[in-house]
Amino acid sequence: MKKSAALKLLIASGMILSFSGMANAAEDTDSDSVKSKIVICQGCHGIVDYRTAYPVVYHVPKLGGQHAEYLVKALKDYRSGERNHPTMVGIAETLSDEDINALAAYYAGN
Repeated sequence: MKKSAALKLLIASGMILSFSGMANAAEDTDSDSVKSKIVICQGCHGIVDYRTAYPVVYHVPKLGGQHAEYLVKALKDYRSGERNHPTMVGIAETLSDEDINALAAYYAGN
C-alpha cells in the first residue's frame, strides 16, 4: 500500500472513531452533567464538619440522606433568591429543574 493511501485510511479511521466517540458522549451527557454537579456539591458538602467563612462563618450541612423534596425546594429557593447565600445562589442559578431533581434523588439515596 502506498504511503498516501495508508495515510488516507488512517485519517478516515480516526474520523470514524471520533464520530462514534461523539455519539457515545452525547448519550452520556445527562449522567456526566449530573456527575460534574455532584463534584461541585462535594467541594463543600462532602467535607465532614466543614465551615465556610463567606459571607459569615457558616456550618455547611450534610446532603446525603436528606429528603429529596427538601433538597428540591432548597435549591429552587436559592435559585429564585428566596434563600440567600451568595455561593449557593450562584450555583443554583446554573441548575435546570432536571439537574435539581437528579441531584436531590442522588443525595436522598446516599
